Amino acid sequence: MNKKEGAAAIEAILFTMGNSVEIAKLSNALEETKEEVEEQIAYLEDKYKKNDSGIELIRLESAVQLCTKKAQYPYLIKIASTPKKYNLTDSLLETLSIIAYKQPVTKLEVERIRSVNSDHAVNRLVEFGLVQELGRMDAPGRPILFGTTEEFLRCFGVRSIEDLPSLDAVKVEEFKQEAEHEVDVKLDI
Repeated sequence: MNKKEGAAAIEAILFTMGNSVEIAKLSNALEETKEEVEEQIAYLEDKYKKNDSGIELIRLESAVQLCTKKAQYPYLIKIASTPKKYNLTDSLLETLSIIAYKQPVTKLEVERIRSVNSDHAVNRLVEFGLVQELGRMDAPGRPILFGTTEEFLRCFGVRSIEDLPSLDAVKVEEFKQEAEHEVDVKLDI
């Protein structure tokens, strides 16, 4: 592999990993000697030193990492400080409330309660950082268990799940009766 090809491979690895990568690991991945990898890293360092690049390659002991140049920080701060906007539809809120109150809960349990496929809703909530995978259930197929995140607590202004409002027993009974009535109406059609 020539210097430019090796440098491109290192660049792709560092970009994808996001963190530092040891030079020895780069050498193994590229099947190149450490000296060849060092030449490719030097090539990248020179490439990023130009003013038309917003990134740089830094060395951390026996590892390297791609980072943003300090001159670009003001732009990053503007983006990072922009508040996140979540578009929580009724189905997302319904799914989120089920997960919050029943956690740890599987997607199948959420779907049984909602009576609809919840793949999209759960995936969006994970994407928004409001729900996370907590592990796997010790059952056939080892389904994923979901629960809320610290971001969920921050967004909804509660310190812990125990601080969520409790459901009034009378309201729960009313909800059950409404649900049974809806099922009865659908079966009559």
